[in-house]
Amino acid sequence: MHTPLSSEIAEAVALQALTHIAADDDLLGAFLAQTGLAVDELKTQATDPALLGGVLDFLMSDEAGLLAFCEAASIEPEMPGLARRSLPGGEEVHWT
Repeated sequence: MHTPLSSEIAEAVALQALTHIAADDDLLGAFLAQTGLAVDELKTQATDPALLGGVLDFLMSDEAGLLAFCEAASIEPEMPGLARRSLPGGEEVHWT
């Protein structure tokens, strides 16, 4: 079990992911289509922790894309998942 990341570190990882997505026209288009956001909305909400959680959800939905991001950012592949758990909506659910 990993120690939870601070919200500051989690947000930094997610902002790196957003920068990675924004640098690729195809990824950015897919992200905007999935979220329904316009570019201007994305710019104004880019630091919202809930949006950053969505950025990580999007990135983690494609293993190849996730690994490409991790390699480009020089981070371990587990880091986006750990960051996601520290942002709104990423808490682990225990049903028992």
